[in-house]
Amino acid sequence: MGNTVVVYGATGHTGRFMVAELRERGFGVILSGRDAARLEAYAAEIGGADIRPATADDAAALDRALAGADAVVNTAGPFATTAGPVAAAAARAGIPYVDVAAEIEANADTFADNAGATTPIVPAMAFYGGLGDLLVTALMGEWTAADEVHVAYGLNGWHPTEGSRVAGAVSVERRGGKRVRFREGALEYHAEDLLRQKWSFPEPLGERDVVAEFTMADVVTVPSHFAVPEVRTYMSAEAAGDIADKDTPTPVAADDSGRSNQTFVVDVRVRAGGVERRAIARGRDTYAVTAPLAAEAVERLLSGRAKVSGVASAGAMFDAADFLRALSPHIEVEFQD
Repeated sequence: MGNTVVVYGATGHTGRFMVAELRERGFGVILSGRDAARLEAYAAEIGGADIRPATADDAAALDRALAGADAVVNTAGPFATTAGPVAAAAARAGIPYVDVAAEIEANADTFADNAGATTPIVPAMAFYGGLGDLLVTALMGEWTAADEVHVAYGLNGWHPTEGSRVAGAVSVERRGGKRVRFREGALEYHAEDLLRQKWSFPEPLGERDVVAEFTMADVVTVPSHFAVPEVRTYMSAEAAGDIADKDTPTPVAADDSGRSNQTFVVDVRVRAGGVERRAIARGRDTYAVTAPLAAEAVERLLSGRAKVSGVASAGAMFDAADFLRALSPHIEVEFQD
């Protein structure tokens, strides 16, 4: 298989994790993004790398950035601005496109705008959107439809990057300040207040306050390939409070890999005909674990292990159960009867 991957947005927080993960897996990495000076400095920091600056609004520069590459991973938000142009450049180059977008509308646009694509396109191949979709798909098994999907995020806190702040602001602007949820088979925009409720996470978290309808990218990825009228996502109150506070600092590295001390438990429940299935994922640092998620996707795409062509979510594109097993030791997954 080819082994040269362009990381667009390579100098960002998630981009750096992505570069490190791909290099550890033996891929050749081309650094790309909007700021040539930052790319040069980062290349020197990691002992040298090919750099190809390109802004998202310069199609010719994007084509040069992707020339001769085997795949591209887009880690540069806001994805409302970058996903379309970088995916289009990947299509022109005839190579797979993977992104780590958590922006709901940007992900919906990627599915809609690439409905006729023939090269692989995997949006939201990240902690938000991708992981939940893989867990739901593994739980669904022989089911093709379900009555409800619930994804609860038990984070001990959430120190957002500057990029996450900007992407969130873009999403709010696109929604005209409204909130979004997935009900009765469609995205619904509303002005209702967010509600708190209790959620029984597995130990050691136990029962915690969560913000209900704290909507994440799972409301795009899961319904893209399953008939599910209700997809509901929840966020631990601590993490929701961090995001709401404009003074919450950015992530702080707690080890040499750059990972923070943030921990997470993702509790997924699928219900159909009175039967409930449950999966639990545990790990550390939601930004850091996005890198092995996206890198594993690239590795499978380039080694011919995709189940479908064109645009698809993680669960539709790959063997979900096998993919989840491959994420160990980054993410520990447990299925409960």
